Amino acid sequence: MLSQSTRYYLPEPSHWPVMGSCALLLMAIGAVLWMNGVAPGPWVVLAGMAVLVYMMFGWFGTVIRESEGGSFNKQVDGSFRWGMSWFIFSEVMFFAAFFGALFYMRVLSVPWLGSGDTMQLLWPDFSVQNWPISGPGIEETFTPMGAWRIPAINTLILLTSGVTVTWAHWGLKKNNRAQLIWGLVATIALGMLFLTLQAYEYVHAYHELNLTLSMGAYGATFFMLTGFHGLHVTIGTIMLIVILIRSIKGHFSADHHFGFEGVSWYWHFVDVVWLLLFVLVYWL
Repeated sequence: MLSQSTRYYLPEPSHWPVMGSCALLLMAIGAVLWMNGVAPGPWVVLAGMAVLVYMMFGWFGTVIRESEGGSFNKQVDGSFRWGMSWFIFSEVMFFAAFFGALFYMRVLSVPWLGSGDTMQLLWPDFSVQNWPISGPGIEETFTPMGAWRIPAINTLILLTSGVTVTWAHWGLKKNNRAQLIWGLVATIALGMLFLTLQAYEYVHAYHELNLTLSMGAYGATFFMLTGFHGLHVTIGTIMLIVILIRSIKGHFSADHHFGFEGVSWYWHFVDVVWLLLFVLVYWL
């Protein structure tokens, strides 16, 4: 439960931020070594990831113990809400940049490269064609991903998962622990099903449609947008699993459950981004 103290809680000095910085440094060094063909590179990256996972378990565990121990008051709870709100806003801007790149390629740059005297000198064999298209300089052809098979099924799956996580939230507000847990289980299962179907879609795109990252404007924007969204679904699913474990252990109450709310906000954000992806990348 929330503390009734009016004093803002200040945690003790922690070593976890330093450990997180070391993990990021290891991954950066490992990536540079890996890209330059130095043998230990992948192992350095793996070591950095292991340190990062250890740091996350330790740091998040500390915050959970502080929360369950009643260290946080309403002022701290408000700070967490503002922090999560700004984090989701930063994610909105992240995807806005990729949607902006899609708009620029589709509406401006690709038509421009196929018109005008200067462009005819640079790309004489390229003419303006309907989207999707790889753009000039690429001889290979590909088949665009259709919208009304796996993408449509995945849209239904994510929309349903938004309903199940909301149902779980209602259960928490009513102190119905069974509804909370089963709602989370259903949401996690739907998230995993979404990721499985997207992995199958990628294999199908590469091996049967010749739709790869090297397919110019369409291939790059398709995989960057859907790939980063898939990464966010993966992160969201992991977060939901943590919330499920905490719920089984009896954490959260009707008046103190921002940990759950923050994850549900993130999951609804993932749902909205997918709707935009379905319309702008797959359908139109």
